[in-house]
Amino acid sequence: MASPPDQRPLIVWAVSDGRAGIEAQVAGLAAAVAARRPTKVVVKRVGWKGRIGRLPWWLNLLPQRFLTPQSEIGPPWPDIWIAAGRATLPLSLRIKAWSGGKTYVVQVQDPRLPPSKFDLVIPPKHDRLAGANVFPIIGSPGRVNADRLDADLERFKSLLGPLPRPRVAVVIGGKSKAHDLSPNRAAAMAREIEAPVVQEGGSVMVTFTRRTPPQAQAILASRLKHLPGVIWDGSGENPYFAYLAAADYILVTEDSTNLATDAASTGKPVFILKMDGTSVKLRRFHEDLERLGAARPMGDGFHNWMYEPLAETDRAAAEVIARYDDWSAKP
Repeated sequence: MASPPDQRPLIVWAVSDGRAGIEAQVAGLAAAVAARRPTKVVVKRVGWKGRIGRLPWWLNLLPQRFLTPQSEIGPPWPDIWIAAGRATLPLSLRIKAWSGGKTYVVQVQDPRLPPSKFDLVIPPKHDRLAGANVFPIIGSPGRVNADRLDADLERFKSLLGPLPRPRVAVVIGGKSKAHDLSPNRAAAMAREIEAPVVQEGGSVMVTFTRRTPPQAQAILASRLKHLPGVIWDGSGENPYFAYLAAADYILVTEDSTNLATDAASTGKPVFILKMDGTSVKLRRFHEDLERLGAARPMGDGFHNWMYEPLAETDRAAAEVIARYDDWSAKP
């Protein structure tokens, strides 16, 4: 016998181009929705044939024709479509028509389009986007929650458990439109990390992202390897969440909203590492974290403080469900 309509699990698609940072946002928000309502989450990775993906979204007039088969964008359509990134815009703008008006469309980040083209837009607060269907959050949606941290810490406890405290998680980003990590800056950053760790008698847990320039990564790994701790070389399972769970302090580079949001979601002291370049928007974001008591610029040493862990993903998920319920209840 079929379940009553109000007990049927929601079908939520988390749609991106598959880049780790973008997928983390839509998958994290979808998972937070699933934590509040019976939901089947389907992760979709959009790919375009040939050079279509490099064109401006508004030139992609027949997007279904140019999708790769692996994208698997087709009926039956989801109840809620959660997407992020330029690659998804030709689809997000048409999914409502394709589904006969039965799919609720959520776009994460600032789409640089009128928000009215979507049911709900969830941009970072520092983008200063406003509107009746805009729900700004501090930072970006992510995958950090207590269960995830506990599970990953358990998996890596034999590696991380013996490390001397304070344990310092060091999360290094890399090249972006606004920032870079030159060899000189990498060498200076290594000194900034090394000195307080030696002074405190602690250990490091270092990880890099796909955007970290190879030369900068090599410099940091070489200059920090003498310290007690572990440096992930990219092989095997990524210990990123275990590092966050095991850390007493978390250091993140200033180039990434995702990294700082994840760190601030732990409730642990977060220190922002300076890179080459600057960004007004990211500076506003870091100022928001500083006002919340979550983060401070990296200085000469570590110090403890307390703050309420950032829970913007949960807050956004509650808003998605509330607005979806209102929308779906309309005749």
